[in-house]
Amino acid sequence: MTETEKTLETHTVMTEKELATIGGGVVAYIKTLTSDEASRMFPAIEGLPQGINLFSLHAADGTPLALTDTRQAAIGHALDDDLQIASLH
Repeated sequence: MTETEKTLETHTVMTEKELATIGGGVVAYIKTLTSDEASRMFPAIEGLPQGINLFSLHAADGTPLALTDTRQAAIGHALDDDLQIASLH
């Protein structure tokens, strides 16, 4: 088995409902948000610049965990919290 085949074999596609049942502080996902969406999702954060995209880290059940200005920062936050990042399609 090639390295590519091994990598593909370890990445399982799942529905959002299946992902939510994993939960337990183990799996998270990253979502791209407009600044307006981020303001609604994170009302405690004031003064977000308008017209930019932000990145939110969510627990498997959809609970927002963090808001960042780069995808790399969201990934770093997940790794710092020992969370596995799932891809949603």
